[in-house]
Amino acid sequence: MRIKNIQDAETFLSVVDACKGNVTLKSQYGDVYNLKSKLAQYVAIAALVGEHGDELELWCSEKEDEAKFLRMFEEHPEFA
Repeated sequence: MRIKNIQDAETFLSVVDACKGNVTLKSQYGDVYNLKSKLAQYVAIAALVGEHGDELELWCSEKEDEAKFLRMFEEHPEFA
């Protein structure tokens, strides 16, 4: 799913931390950020709030983790 306009990084990262499987952000240029890594989280958040933040796609390896993000997007429609 494409994401953009993540203004509340704390909420976004709390959902990432609650996920059991892998969560990655992928750019159109082939960059892949594994959000289970704290270092990659910093880089990914910088990318999200940067110039090309709306070109990133969120991928979850587990369907139940995907549902967590869908709930977050329902609660925060400005994120999607």
